[in-house]
Amino acid sequence: MSKSVLIVDDSALVRKQLSEIIEPLGFEIEFAKNGKVGVEKALEHQYDLITMDINMPVMDGIEAVRQIMAQKPTAILMVSSLTTENASTTMDALDAGAIDYIAKPGTMNVGKKENYDEIVEKVTAISKIPLRRLKRRLAKPIVRERRRAPVTSEKTTPSKASSSKDLKKIIIVGSSTGGPGLIEQICASLPVDFKHTLCIVQHMPAKFTSSFADRLNRASVLPVQETKMNMELLPGNIYLARGGVHMNVSKKVSGKIVIRDNLDKGENFFQPSVGEMMESALEVFPANDIISVILTGIGDDGADAMVKLRKAGAYTLGESEESATVYGMPKAAYERGGVMEQLDFPALLKIIARLK
Repeated sequence: MSKSVLIVDDSALVRKQLSEIIEPLGFEIEFAKNGKVGVEKALEHQYDLITMDINMPVMDGIEAVRQIMAQKPTAILMVSSLTTENASTTMDALDAGAIDYIAKPGTMNVGKKENYDEIVEKVTAISKIPLRRLKRRLAKPIVRERRRAPVTSEKTTPSKASSSKDLKKIIIVGSSTGGPGLIEQICASLPVDFKHTLCIVQHMPAKFTSSFADRLNRASVLPVQETKMNMELLPGNIYLARGGVHMNVSKKVSGKIVIRDNLDKGENFFQPSVGEMMESALEVFPANDIISVILTGIGDDGADAMVKLRKAGAYTLGESEESATVYGMPKAAYERGGVMEQLDFPALLKIIARLK
């Protein structure tokens, strides 16, 4: 039995472009010109995947996602222009239950081939997510708590330990598809007296990480910042890797530990890369001061680095198949021997929040 995809977009050109990419993968394609028609069709038929535009007449994509996920959970992939304005709206769609997002065909400035590859990879992987996992994902309690915005000056002032020389441990969290909501829960769960530094690598384009960092900052009692070149790593702070560059860390002659941007993409499909950050940390921190966590995501980014970290003596954790939205990255790390403990997300969350 062939799989089916519903493309919801008010642009005839985008509908044509997406269908030309998706149909050869073996999917039957149906179309909807706005969110209202999309909801009606989604309730009549169980699609394996829905691609959803954001800005449409009659009913926008965010409201359509909310209605579909409330009545008939389905794997939904948002289609977004990679702009700062659309970044926040796309995050709202993920909050509403969408799994991930792709760029509108032809809108990525890095070239059409990479845009095509991303769409193929995400459509293929997300369409395979079992319905039971989608329902379980929606049923998970959301522990995040929205804080006041804008952030107060008290929050942005570093704690008493105001130097990277005072760092005790570094926690590195890597994730991709299905990860933003989990990252937000982690940031919301860390206590105000958290003494370590948390570095996050979430696969996102450059225009999205700034908006995501602001969202995380509102959810957390700790300062959350998008990384910048030469930014010092401080205890009790959270750092989100900036989109479009690899996040590395290095130690200065003075002993301070700082962020280094690596613009060379290398052989990595994603930039920032989880593995790049992990291997960089191993060059600066003693292995037994590193806690490395790999969450849901497509592909194998970070798997080889997890192996190196574990062999060196770091504490390595991976999300379980039962918990992960997409059991790709944690599976690769586990099967290669890079995971000391494989746990579902709530258990991982407790370990991170209670680190002393």
